[in-house]
Amino acid sequence: MRQMLAMERTSQVIGQSGAFLDALERASRAAALDRPVLVIGERGTGKELVAERLHRLSPRWDHPLVIMNCAALPETLIEAELFGHEAGAFTGATKARVGRFEEADGGTLFLDELGTLSMGAQERLLRAVEYGEVTRIGSSRPMRVDVRIVAATNEHLPDKVDAHEFRADLLDRLSFEVVTLPPLRARVGDILVLAEHFGRRMASEIGWDEWPGFGPTALDVLTNHRWPGNVRELRNVVERAIYRWERGGAVDHIEIDPFESPYRPRRAKPASAAQPSEPDDVIHEEDPVVACDAGPSDFKSRVARFERELLSRALSENRFNQRATADALGLSYDQLRHALRRHELTGTENS
Repeated sequence: MRQMLAMERTSQVIGQSGAFLDALERASRAAALDRPVLVIGERGTGKELVAERLHRLSPRWDHPLVIMNCAALPETLIEAELFGHEAGAFTGATKARVGRFEEADGGTLFLDELGTLSMGAQERLLRAVEYGEVTRIGSSRPMRVDVRIVAATNEHLPDKVDAHEFRADLLDRLSFEVVTLPPLRARVGDILVLAEHFGRRMASEIGWDEWPGFGPTALDVLTNHRWPGNVRELRNVVERAIYRWERGGAVDHIEIDPFESPYRPRRAKPASAAQPSEPDDVIHEEDPVVACDAGPSDFKSRVARFERELLSRALSENRFNQRATADALGLSYDQLRHALRRHELTGTENS
């Protein structure tokens, strides 16, 4: 079985699924070429780690790797960050400043969230990529720079080109090679490999004598969640579960949503013109819906009782297998677990 580990700063690129290794192999082959590379992937898939890999495996490895998140800066400052400025170029520019292109001279410039660049910044970036020249804001003297561009985005840039939100000529220049990272849900075999890695590291960090592993319930939750936040979400979930675990033995409780609480604030409803506003200190609590065992009840209680009986019967018919029960009821695994917790049936189910 192929498995690839590469140390990048304090992070590791870990995986053994075919789709992931194919993407890494493509990045590794492109690293030796002095050409732009575009890294595509959902949030949390490791785009920055792949950019670091492209730099470390390139002939530029002993020169700077400069990272700039294009979405983290207001539009008015992006060009100054990229290209630098002279003293007095604009209000507040009291002294000259080197831009990211000059900082990365001889090395690699990683532009994260490329799709958020304004059209004006795209135009100046195109010139820098095409001619290898940058001009500081407030200067008329262009400077030669030797920079390799690696860019990343979680958007499909050809769609933005069609919508006239991204320059087609800039996309052509930056997409010599495109590395598309698979989401974690397409790397099912990597989920437990990554969870074990994060688990061992967290256990060591908080001073555990040994790593006890995960229990069956935790393993079931880890493998059945779809991980919309990908590796970053998995790491947070695993590390949170371990630092909260106080029972000893294998870690067997996983909480996916850290905001889940019966006391979490409810979304505010817009005030109706027919209803007068109430003072800020008036607190409303949502009435709990409890199933009545016998006797008359209101509509909500009857519905809750029916739902509880339905869940209990489905669990029994499926031998308390959560996944089979969820399939039988037409629910996702997370929806089923939420319903079981709501009706206090978590003590009767098995993984």
